[in-house]
Order: sequence, then C-alpha cells, then structure tokens
Amino acid sequence: MRSTTRAVALAGLLVASAITVTGPAQADVSICDQYGTTTVQGRYVVQNNRWGSSATQCINVTSTGFRITQQAGSAPTNGAPLSYPSVYLGCHYGNCSPGSNLPMQVSRIRSASSSITYRYTGGTYNASYDIWLDPTPKTNGVNQVEIMIWFNRQGSIQPIGSQVGTGTVGGRTWQVWRGSNGANNVISYVAPSPINSWSFSVLDFVNDVRNRGMITTSWYLTSIQAGFEPWNGGVGLGVDNFSASVGG
Repeated sequence: MRSTTRAVALAGLLVASAITVTGPAQADVSICDQYGTTTVQGRYVVQNNRWGSSATQCINVTSTGFRITQQAGSAPTNGAPLSYPSVYLGCHYGNCSPGSNLPMQVSRIRSASSSITYRYTGGTYNASYDIWLDPTPKTNGVNQVEIMIWFNRQGSIQPIGSQVGTGTVGGRTWQVWRGSNGANNVISYVAPSPINSWSFSVLDFVNDVRNRGMITTSWYLTSIQAGFEPWNGGVGLGVDNFSASVGG
C-alpha cells in the first residue's frame, strides 16, 4: 500500500486498506481479490493489496512467500504505483499476523532479525522492504514514520521527498531520502545496485532513524513488510523467502 508519490491516492488507500479480508491459512493458493490475504507458516500474512488500481492483479502464495502471476495495470511513473503485494509480520490496518508480539516499544526490543530473498524480472517497480513505527501501539490506520528499504529500483521512479545524502547501515551504503506523503513521514534507503538476498538486523535501520531524530525509544515498531511496488509489468516478481523475528 506504499507509494513514492502517495499524496494523490492517499484517500483511496485509507478506505481500501480498511476492508482487507483474511483468507484461509494455507499456502500454494492464488489470490486475485483486490485486498485478499492469507497466512503462511502460521506466522506471516501475505496480501495482494492492489490499492492503487482497478486492473486485475493476481499473486500465487507459496509456503515461504509469493509471486505476481498477473498484472494488467499500468501507471505513470510520476504518480502512485499500482499496489503493494507483500508479506508481513505484525499489524496492518487491523489485520495482525498470528501470534505477533507487535507492536513493541523500541526501548524493549533486544533483537529484530530478518531474511529476504527476492526474485526479479522486467518492468517498472521497486522491491520495497517497509518498517513501520508510531508513537502509540497502533494496530490500525497510518503510522507516523515509514522506513522504506529499496532493494531494487527499475525505471524512472524515485522515493518520496529528496535525497539528503548517503549512509551506511547494516554494513551497506545507501542513498538516503526523506519526505512526507501528507499522512506520514518517509525515510528511504536506496541500494545503488540490486540486492537479491540479505539477512540483516531491522534494528540497524530503526536505530539509524532514531539517530536522525525522527523517532525516540518510546515509539513502537508495528510491522515489518516485504514486497513490490509495480508501476508497469511485474509478472514474475516474487518474494521467494521471508522471515522476521522480534525479541523483547
């Protein structure tokens, strides 16, 4: 549901995200419903989340992730993307993953590890890993700060706001962008070249954002999400493997 130019489509996002439905807790299923979801591994939610388009989008859900199997939409690259098909741990507009211990106050978090393997193909899209934070333990609606990690960027798209420099997080160098979509602040870390697979500490990014003065340790981590924002094409894009764990 994230967009690099979300202000235009934000009203539709809020209404649409509120009506997400949960499907059966199984894998190897196809989801074409606009906001259809299912669970995998008994701990993560996979969502089709076609919030920015009325065109058909379908995903095939596996036991460890998903793949886009149909994408009929197209959007101008200076506007919002079509969707945010993704897998997540935590809470997204009132739909919390099974057994989740999120939201959790940052001061209580002792570890937050994650591993992701992406599958890339042609099209205009970003591979976006989202970390959401809020000053309250919010499980519904928009959080105040969104961290976007761009593992891959294809086409003439860019993050919200403007580039404020570069930074090293998790042993990697990133372009750092900051801005607002009118509803929440966004900080984006853009990889200079595609990253296919990575195991890392989510806390490294949370702490970098805290050091930049955007949050404090009294804030809450509400969800960890990984997926794609497609503008054009994207059939074959997939998250082959996703895992995340937060310990307090």
